[in-house]
Amino acid sequence: MGSTIIEKVFARTAGRPVKPGEIVGVTVDRLFINDFQGPIVFSQFETLHAEAVVRPEMILFGMDHRVPPADVKSANNHRICRKFCKEHGIERFSEIGRHGIGHQMMVEHFTRPGEVALGTDSHATMYGALGTLACGITSSDAAVIMATGKIWLQVPASIRINVVGRLKPGVTAKDISLAMIKLAPLNQFIYKAVEIGGECIREMSVSGRLVIANMAAEMNVKCAILEADEKTLDFVGCTADECHIERPDSDAVYERVLTLDVSELAPLIACPHNVDQVRTISEVEGLDVDQVFLGSCTNGRIEDLEQALEILDGKKVHEGVRLIVVPASQEVMLEAVQKGYIEKLLKAGAAIMTPSCASCAGAGAGLIGDGERAIATTNRNFKGRMGSPNSEVYLASAYAAAAAAVTGKICDPRVFLEGEAVK
Repeated sequence: MGSTIIEKVFARTAGRPVKPGEIVGVTVDRLFINDFQGPIVFSQFETLHAEAVVRPEMILFGMDHRVPPADVKSANNHRICRKFCKEHGIERFSEIGRHGIGHQMMVEHFTRPGEVALGTDSHATMYGALGTLACGITSSDAAVIMATGKIWLQVPASIRINVVGRLKPGVTAKDISLAMIKLAPLNQFIYKAVEIGGECIREMSVSGRLVIANMAAEMNVKCAILEADEKTLDFVGCTADECHIERPDSDAVYERVLTLDVSELAPLIACPHNVDQVRTISEVEGLDVDQVFLGSCTNGRIEDLEQALEILDGKKVHEGVRLIVVPASQEVMLEAVQKGYIEKLLKAGAAIMTPSCASCAGAGAGLIGDGERAIATTNRNFKGRMGSPNSEVYLASAYAAAAAAVTGKICDPRVFLEGEAVK
């Protein structure tokens, strides 16, 4: 009986074959801690009375949630984090203005295929786009990993999703993610490993794959994993000999196998106040928006800026709309500057912010107020997620965000894309 990708990664770290349901001692290859959880993690680590942090070189600490700090409490928490990391030899420190969102930093030249990469944030599932075992953990889990280098995990059962067909213009990985969320009730994916593949995924850029693995967290999965290939190796900057590329066996056993044909997929949108409230954009078009947010660990990469500029270039942001653009990292920001994208966005009327989570989690700048409506390329739209509990957040692609920024309303972005008729 063959193994799935996630079972092979577990087997490598356990040193023996594994099966779903087993509790396995796992050696952690990469650990991400952010400023939101950092002070709690470090406080819990101190209670363990460990002699030192085990393998500090495997840890990435990211300043991304409350940056730059807008209150004294946040500034003091940052001071605690800097001091702890310096004292314990955690040198991979993603400082404000120098790096970017922690999840993006984890995939930019750090995490590699076949590794175990965990993070103190639920959207650590994103690293699974590189073929890693990746999931979110608690602050106490992180403290134990810092002290021992290991964690106990239960091997999840795998669900296979085959994504087939070719996307039409104006339809993106974000729309595929929202379509996946509609495949089955959320409670059917709890503590499952979702293995995502198929011809559409193979043809997709790594940037698009990162979107899908990131949004998989909204399916209540334990982890999502995509098969690594040459595109992955090029993205992370390593060779096949330097990492562990795992592929599923032909006789791998899955709890379920689902197929998603995206050939006729239309632009989708998640309506308030939950990500599973997915509709076609045509069902809700015409709603006025007050703010458009383009960015986040989900959709803050060059590909997203390029999609947005297909619509925004040469146009102006609607006078009743605020367009906030937050690149996922300084590397993305620099490339956008070099390619002239930032100039074009500024001329359109966008507010460009330093790479960070910003208002995505309601912790940073760019919040929305009572009665306001936003469309965002972020990953969650829970009540009060981006500001006032009396506001509304809709989730969609960079194309849809740009279209709303220009018109002031939610609308099908394909009306702006040459050669694409809206049915």
